[in-house]
Amino acid sequence: MIPKGRLIIIGGKEDKDGSDPEMKSKNNNFSPKEILKLLVKSKDDRIEVITTATSDPEDMRETYTKTFKEIGYSNFDFLDICDDQVHADYHFKRIKEAKTIFFTGGDQERICKTLEQSVITDLLKEKYRNEEDFTIAGTSAGAMCIPKIVIVEAINGEAILEHDIEFDTGLGFLENCIIDTHFIHRARFGRLVHAVLLNRECWGIGLGEDTALVIEDGYNATCRGSGMVWLVDAENIGQTNVDSVEKGFPVYAENLKVHILTDHCKIDLSKDIFLGTETGKD
Repeated sequence: MIPKGRLIIIGGKEDKDGSDPEMKSKNNNFSPKEILKLLVKSKDDRIEVITTATSDPEDMRETYTKTFKEIGYSNFDFLDICDDQVHADYHFKRIKEAKTIFFTGGDQERICKTLEQSVITDLLKEKYRNEEDFTIAGTSAGAMCIPKIVIVEAINGEAILEHDIEFDTGLGFLENCIIDTHFIHRARFGRLVHAVLLNRECWGIGLGEDTALVIEDGYNATCRGSGMVWLVDAENIGQTNVDSVEKGFPVYAENLKVHILTDHCKIDLSKDIFLGTETGKD
């Protein structure tokens, strides 16, 4: 079944105030608050911001309240859901009425542990499958928790070492993808490659900062923002020692496939077809 909703997965540090001098000076594609402006089709649509991932929800509330008001959003609020609130009717009702659910950054494991196999996640999946223009968005840890498989721990090193990566079960909105964020700034290419070498049926999606992948119809993906999205495919690799290497020794792989997307580039994730770029901007 093709979902009627859409996903917006963000690499973290999305522009919130248009004041980053590095973005302005180095990238002609930079557009202030570009990604957060994509959260809803109408500024009056309801946005619920879930701050479960962060240890400082009040700071997150203050930051996004300021930015959302500057964009012109008038209908939003915040939910800091913890374990004993997962089944609360109050949270269920608010999520049911929302047009967009936005997961903030923090620790992806906090989201997974709290919401995995919950009535809230079931409701989100129902809305994502059946509700036109319903959006599930996440930034940083909030993006990493969206697929079925989530990286929760890994070493960012020059070499890929066996037994240095850990996975958890995510929320399951994407079956065949593993997401990593802050991809360039935190040198995470090696750990994403390791993840897909161990899960070859999955795309590895490496999201740059202030960069998003907007996924519609379950598989039609468009890059938006000032950075890059890296797509890593290990389905047809040749020689590799990933299945036999001993703990602490490096992993090698032949014939790894990589795509790089920039603003408005499109790809069909179901068929691995690069669709080029859109013309113009919204």
